Amino acid sequence: MRVLLVNGSPHPKGCTYTALSEIATTLQTEGIESEIFQIGTQPLAGCTACGHCGRERRCVFDDTVNEFLDLAEGADGFVFGTPVHYAGATGAMTSFMDRAFYTNLRGGRGLFYLKPAACIVSARRAGTTATFDQMIKYLTISEMPVISSRYWNMVHGATPDQVKQDLEGLQTMRILARNMAWFLRCKEAGAQAGVPLPEQEQITFTNFIR
Repeated sequence: MRVLLVNGSPHPKGCTYTALSEIATTLQTEGIESEIFQIGTQPLAGCTACGHCGRERRCVFDDTVNEFLDLAEGADGFVFGTPVHYAGATGAMTSFMDRAFYTNLRGGRGLFYLKPAACIVSARRAGTTATFDQMIKYLTISEMPVISSRYWNMVHGATPDQVKQDLEGLQTMRILARNMAWFLRCKEAGAQAGVPLPEQEQITFTNFIR
């Protein structure tokens, strides 16, 4: 089993990476493989709703979003991490999530369907809960079981060394990782026992103005 950890920070070894590394280390002790995927610092265009992904299951803009989609196909779980910019996810991370998850919605359910996921945020001081609320919505619209921890998934600090002093934040990351590992094992056991997937319905769209 393998969990893909997405680092939405422009700093490949910064505060968000420090939190994700704590998760990766704990997953390893639980026998779960993981990989940290860096979205990078190149500009990421926002979703243009062009419909290309509905036909090709790939975004029309060939950048790190498509690199992620290639890896996501074989991942069993996900953790999406972002620093806080103006009480929200970074601009690049917002574009990344919009496009990756719209590709999933347009291209079918297979990419994220019933795969467990979590979101984590890092900040010097504030804006964490607003950012956490923003990020978690991508998971719930995609039928992904949300993995929780003992507290909201956040760390505090202006530098990686300061994050390492946030003992409660790091503990939150470790508990999150153990809960993810437990859920993955339960899902695997259920599949081996023949527990069927939920009945699926065709998506119904209701417009408020007709």
